[in-house]
Amino acid sequence: MRLIERNEYLNRLIALREKQVIKIVTGIRRCGKSTLFEMYQDYLRKNGVLDSQIISINFEDFDFFELRNPHTLHEYISNQLTSGLFTYIFLDEIQHVPDFPDVVNSLFIKKNVDLYLTGSNAYMLSGEIATLISGRYVEIALLPLSFKEYVDSAGNSNDLNHKYSEYLQSSSFPYALELKSQPKVLTDYLTGLYNTVVLKDVVARYKISDIMMLESIIRFMFDNIGNLLSTKKIADTMTSNGRKIDVKTVEKYLAALQASFILYQSKRYNIKGKQYLKTLEKYYVVDIGLRTLLLGSRAFDVGHILENVVYLELIRRGNDVYVGKVDHLEVDFVVVNQQGLTYYQVAATVRNIETLDRELAPLKRINDQYPKYILTLDDDPDADYDGIRRINVLQWLVGQR
Repeated sequence: MRLIERNEYLNRLIALREKQVIKIVTGIRRCGKSTLFEMYQDYLRKNGVLDSQIISINFEDFDFFELRNPHTLHEYISNQLTSGLFTYIFLDEIQHVPDFPDVVNSLFIKKNVDLYLTGSNAYMLSGEIATLISGRYVEIALLPLSFKEYVDSAGNSNDLNHKYSEYLQSSSFPYALELKSQPKVLTDYLTGLYNTVVLKDVVARYKISDIMMLESIIRFMFDNIGNLLSTKKIADTMTSNGRKIDVKTVEKYLAALQASFILYQSKRYNIKGKQYLKTLEKYYVVDIGLRTLLLGSRAFDVGHILENVVYLELIRRGNDVYVGKVDHLEVDFVVVNQQGLTYYQVAATVRNIETLDRELAPLKRINDQYPKYILTLDDDPDADYDGIRRINVLQWLVGQR
């Protein structure tokens, strides 16, 4: 299997090396968390760290099943700590260990311990657990491959349009790269991944009894990426289709899907009023390949899929991302970070003057000096409309814009 360098994430771990915080890598199953740890451990060894200083445990490996007992785990690790040197401890899929925050806290306070965790469910950072390790951890949210990582794996950035088409068709999960020339095997792989995530991380974790209803909700959400939704609208649509469900159950299912990193939610932001809105959100799927698996190619909506890819890239770059509201118009994304705000419209093409005017209209109503962009698949030269820049989205995705 070819190793895909994930340097942005690797560099974040390197920057946090031996800092007094717990490093927690979160993300959907098979997005590359374990491989990232392996890359980082290789980096440590190349920089003088001895094998005896590295303790690595994957709790999904049956060889370590007995270590799911918190007392056994604590004793096992404590007996291997290296006196006088840092010990680097990697605990993969830590959510399988009951009361793991107590173990983590005990290890954290020991001298010369550098602690790294992964988890495939956001519940591990919620409620009482977050309170127990509050202020002591940094979360690194890992996503499947970005378009740039996909392009880099090919060794060149020639013909971005073709590579983008491949990227959408073959899925962004790292191992899917190995299978893109074997469509049947790839489908089987994605099916197994989807079933594992749904059954283990959603159904079992949240004790959901009506799996058919959950499947209906997932299909509906996958089919409505980029559309403004409310839990009431979802419940009403399900009910009108003969699948009666109440709003609270919809909320429970959506929370479980977000906690398992299948879905991502973008809330709305009133740009003129500078306030966050409590009604209507948009949702995006972690991988277009999973969407195609469930809905088939008939649901290939170029515009909404592009919007989904851009949303994931924006959060991958460490931003908070909202759907913008300006008067009665909508801005696809309002990005909030330490530099301030940036506004983005996303469209497959704006070569039609009416489409261009529609995309420009909300941006023209924003009376501040923050950057404003239209991202499009058009191969035309960049353009500027009174400070609003139109650029090619594929070049933007790979860092050329």
